[in-house]
Amino acid sequence: MVLGSRVGRFPLRVQSILQQSLRLRSRCHQQQISPRGLAVARGRLEAAMDRLLQTDYRRAENRRLANHLRREQDVLFSFLHCPGLDATNWRAEQAIRPMVVTRKVLGGNRTPAGARTQSILVSILQTCRQQRRRSTQVLQQLLCSPQSKILDLTAPTR
Repeated sequence: MVLGSRVGRFPLRVQSILQQSLRLRSRCHQQQISPRGLAVARGRLEAAMDRLLQTDYRRAENRRLANHLRREQDVLFSFLHCPGLDATNWRAEQAIRPMVVTRKVLGGNRTPAGARTQSILVSILQTCRQQRRRSTQVLQQLLCSPQSKILDLTAPTR
């Protein structure tokens, strides 16, 4: 992709808006901006992204990126709404990586039901590990419950 080409302008604009949002987050963490200032700046970034995504792009590459961003538009700037929320899912991907490698190496869970079961189990175990909870107690609650049970795995307040 040639940077000055028409194909390249849209991704560069997206990149610019996302980089501005990361700089805004940094300013917020360094307490260089008030909550009201954050809300105003966040609104401007969201409006800029909205305008950018209203265009119908002719090139397949731009259309694919725009469609993806439209699907994720509600959560693109969620890290600016919730203090402490990461801007990417990098930590989550790294957390499940060992189980993905294990599944691929051992060839397990080749059925959709098996894959779903493993994904749920890994999610529960990883959440317990991150919150320093005893996974055996959480799993016991689930397995010994006579009815379906919804677990509250939100981080405990300290």
